[in-house]
Amino acid sequence: MKIKLISPATEENAPVPNLALPILASLTPADIEISFTDDLLTPIDLKKGLEEVDLVGITVLTKTALRAYQIAEAYRRRGIPVVLGGIHPTALPEEAKAHADSVVIGEAEEIWPRLIEDFRRGNLKPFYQQEIPVDPSKIPWPRREILPKRGYFPVDVVQFSRGCPYRCEFCSVRNFFGDRYRFRPIADVIEEIKSLSHRLIVFNDDNILGHLAYSKELLQALIPLKKKWVGETSLTGLKEIDNIQMLAQSGCIGLLIGFESLSKVNLNLSMKYQNDPAEYEKIIDALHRHGITVWGSFMFGFDEDRPDIFEETVSFAIRTKLFAVTFALLTPYPETALYHRLKEEGRLIHDRWWLLENPDESAPYFVPKTMSGAELKRRWREAWKTFYAYRSILKRFHWNYPPTLINRFVYFPFQWMHSRFVRKKILEGRRRYRKRLF
Repeated sequence: MKIKLISPATEENAPVPNLALPILASLTPADIEISFTDDLLTPIDLKKGLEEVDLVGITVLTKTALRAYQIAEAYRRRGIPVVLGGIHPTALPEEAKAHADSVVIGEAEEIWPRLIEDFRRGNLKPFYQQEIPVDPSKIPWPRREILPKRGYFPVDVVQFSRGCPYRCEFCSVRNFFGDRYRFRPIADVIEEIKSLSHRLIVFNDDNILGHLAYSKELLQALIPLKKKWVGETSLTGLKEIDNIQMLAQSGCIGLLIGFESLSKVNLNLSMKYQNDPAEYEKIIDALHRHGITVWGSFMFGFDEDRPDIFEETVSFAIRTKLFAVTFALLTPYPETALYHRLKEEGRLIHDRWWLLENPDESAPYFVPKTMSGAELKRRWREAWKTFYAYRSILKRFHWNYPPTLINRFVYFPFQWMHSRFVRKKILEGRRRYRKRLF
């Protein structure tokens, strides 16, 4: 028996491994042959060259849904059954089922072995649902040997927690992973990290300081390993300087932080109460002084966004010398509180925007309150252009700080590559890339 595991691509994907499918591979019986394709590294030709296998498993995010459905249909036309799982099929299982033989709803660790056994008996069910969150102590180490040897950044990805207690209106993570933090045993996480070959680790957890007692124990255990790592955290755990010092001691060299907005009114309306813009600069400066670079995430399109919010946000990001930013258009992901509110208010323009052939060209997918959609998109593009202009790149370099690993070797090559990405994909549009895929 042979199973094909596929990670569909979008242009936003970074060449970093997704752990979902290597974890499934670890849960697959040893007598089953597994092949894996990352569609970003090796785009799948839908018309020819599809691999002859017994079963296909595809992990699906909302932004990869259309591509995932295209791949699934291509295999099903060949008579090969397809299973879809991940955050998007969990939100919209009936939609996913229209393109698959079976859909996994929720986490798959406890479901996957049972699904394979049903398939072997010729009794594959249309839906498999995980009713309660998976015990994280039962999450196996990913089978990284199935991943391509070339094409990814030279990093190893690790996950130590799942879940989030926050209720941000726009976020879909809580609906999939649950409303409380769950942690893998620290000893297991450390042993996994010790087994990895790369010096740089990427923690793909949504909040590395979500539970301070657990996080401090993990950070303390990381110190002797002398690894360097990057991750994502909320601002809550960064308000104490002791936590920042421990991050630096453990090897942290960079953090992605969801600032989202400089407007406290917008943050409160979107239920991101844990953020306070009055604290942003102090926290960023403390991180920089400890050699930790900051990648900021901001959104435009909130109900109280005024035209001056764009210039204010870009000026803030340049002044505080953020290493990089992501400027996102507020997006109503399916089954989020934001999606349902906009739908109830009659402001959704595209009810299934993820199924559009060129969804980025149609954004925003709702009617903004304070400006037209065209103006929102135009100012959003100007924000990207200004932040990644050469003058901004020079201003944001930390000339007066001690040379860190990122400052010394990574800063200017990254800025050059990312400014090219912004010019070609955000300012000029993405039609060429999507045409190549579809």
